[in-house]
Amino acid sequence: MGIPQKERRFRGESEGDYFSNRLILIMCGIAGICHINGPDGLSLDSIKRMIGALCHRGPDETGIYIDDQVALGHARLSIIDLSSGVQPIHNEDKNLWIVYNGEIFNYPELKKDLLQKGHRFYTTSDTEVLLHLYEEQGTDCLTQLNGQFALAIWDAKKKELFLARDRVGIRPLYYTIFNNMLIFGSEIKSIFENRNVSRQIDPIAMDQIFTFWTTLTPRTVFKDIYELPPGHYMKACDGKVTFKKYWDIPLYPRSEQSDLAPQEICRQIQQLLQDAVRIRLRADVPVGCYLSGGLDSSGATALVVRNFNKDVRTFGIRFDSDGYDEGEYQSLMVSHLNVNHTDLRATNEQIGASLPDCLWHCEKPLLRTGPIPLFLLSDVVRKSGYKVVLTGEGADEVFGGYNIFREAKVRRFLAKYPHSHIRAELIGRLYPYIFKNPKLKCTLQSFFARGLDQIDDPVFSHFIRWESTKRIKTFFSQELNSAVGQYDGYEQVRQSLPESFGQADDFSKAQYLEMAIFLSNYLLSSQGDRVAMAHSLEIRVPFLDPRVINFMAKVPAKWKILGLNEKHILKKSFEGILPKEITSRPKNPYRAPIKQSLLNEKTAEYTKEVLSAESLGKTGLFDAGKVTRLLRKAQAVENLSEIDSMALVGILSSQIIHSQFVQSFTGVSADSVAPALIVDRRSKTSMAVS
Repeated sequence: MGIPQKERRFRGESEGDYFSNRLILIMCGIAGICHINGPDGLSLDSIKRMIGALCHRGPDETGIYIDDQVALGHARLSIIDLSSGVQPIHNEDKNLWIVYNGEIFNYPELKKDLLQKGHRFYTTSDTEVLLHLYEEQGTDCLTQLNGQFALAIWDAKKKELFLARDRVGIRPLYYTIFNNMLIFGSEIKSIFENRNVSRQIDPIAMDQIFTFWTTLTPRTVFKDIYELPPGHYMKACDGKVTFKKYWDIPLYPRSEQSDLAPQEICRQIQQLLQDAVRIRLRADVPVGCYLSGGLDSSGATALVVRNFNKDVRTFGIRFDSDGYDEGEYQSLMVSHLNVNHTDLRATNEQIGASLPDCLWHCEKPLLRTGPIPLFLLSDVVRKSGYKVVLTGEGADEVFGGYNIFREAKVRRFLAKYPHSHIRAELIGRLYPYIFKNPKLKCTLQSFFARGLDQIDDPVFSHFIRWESTKRIKTFFSQELNSAVGQYDGYEQVRQSLPESFGQADDFSKAQYLEMAIFLSNYLLSSQGDRVAMAHSLEIRVPFLDPRVINFMAKVPAKWKILGLNEKHILKKSFEGILPKEITSRPKNPYRAPIKQSLLNEKTAEYTKEVLSAESLGKTGLFDAGKVTRLLRKAQAVENLSEIDSMALVGILSSQIIHSQFVQSFTGVSADSVAPALIVDRRSKTSMAVS
């Protein structure tokens, strides 16, 4: 197959090397510009700057497709000595071009079917399989994919751009539309490389973050910059941009749920999880595992060791403070599995000092410091020679592991039996370590009893959490409060719920809210892809295999939380392969120190500078007087309350985000990007005007 004259290949690869028959793993960033109304000329430098901003996601190789209407860019992390698979990739007649970030884990099976239908391949990558599947099935191809992805396909014949994102949002994809142009990228900083795109904080987004811990898609913290929601695709064609949801978190009424015995449910879950792990080990490089000592990461690692790779390398985080450290359980699992383990001791000083770097990659304010140790760990993993790790994310959402689920169950009981003598006992079982303090006992009983007259509200399960977080908004400036106006985030959530939500059981409703908001927008973003890909590390999440999600959606709630025993099915499924100390231990939420990290000897001055009246005045986001009092309180007391701790992180991170992206954003030079492949199909007129 010949190479057109304008498709320039660099580094001196031969055609045989270029079409090398090897498995290709794609970890990367994508970006692009499309004139919605038709050809209007494009600059090569513009797309080079955009992809240059993403080179941490794929530092080894870049590729570009450009014509008079669209420009597509790709930054790739190559594996070992592979020379095949540079993107963009095309179909047989070169009418379809794709740039793609992610993996399709079932691509060998899909490719076999495509070969039988006559499709021809010039690489062995899953990217090309995806392109041919789109050629064969159109947008329906998305329902066939078991993977994590963000993609862009340009149909040069139809003049149509197709963008899509995986079901649960493991891979990011952002966009903006202005001046009849659609601009997209794996990260917002790539979009900001376009000098005409404004950079402003969105007041409504701030209200959302300081209520839900994150924005509600499609909104981001930046005005007019949007995120394509998980399970959605969009098209730009004939002057229009259209959106469609192709998948949603499954909700089944009790009549459609399974009547299988718990033993059979566990047996099938064991099979599904084992296969989910198996296909996520498909790579041309060794795959490591995160091992925290909790049930989820321990179970995933045990499946790898028992069935696929006894020599798997594991990685974990240790903390200075006992209340955060799980080293005892990590050591237990390392000994039990006999694995080669590396742990990072994330010191309080490191966590505080790394906040700005972490935020540069998260691109949104944080209310917790939890993402920072994971940001530091990904650097350790990458420097250890690993580019892929399995993680335990998603298990709590799918199997019912969070305290918020148990809280909702207890609160519904309190509403039904307001005079029950076991009220205090039930609440005490949720947080036994807190209820040891008699001073807090009555206060917390009253706290959990709030809103019991609203059990029919769709957001009842999350009311307590969100109401608590909302208290931080008292630090908003008058200017920000005025800009937010009468906006009601709760009502937006209610209006976004699918019709099937009303027919679901109470527990499934809580799971839906947690997956739709917290999982995709925070856990898989700020604590997932963004902090891992900051160091060119890919995470893979077997608990979020769509087969596992769908199967567990049909399992009755009583088997997910048995009484108040969270993740009952998962614990039973892991019996025999995990020590009893792991399967029987209560859920220990992952957290990182806040005050100790942000106000220690090495970080206090920086924190005070960012939170000074002068700095706060420049952003106009927060009330300087209230923030000053918070800072004094934080320095004076030994233990800062949960709300004050979240306020400290939220205000500080918002200030830093404003500084990095609004006040002093500096882009990259187009000259710093030397693409390995440029497919230039611009007309001479277009090249002249650009």
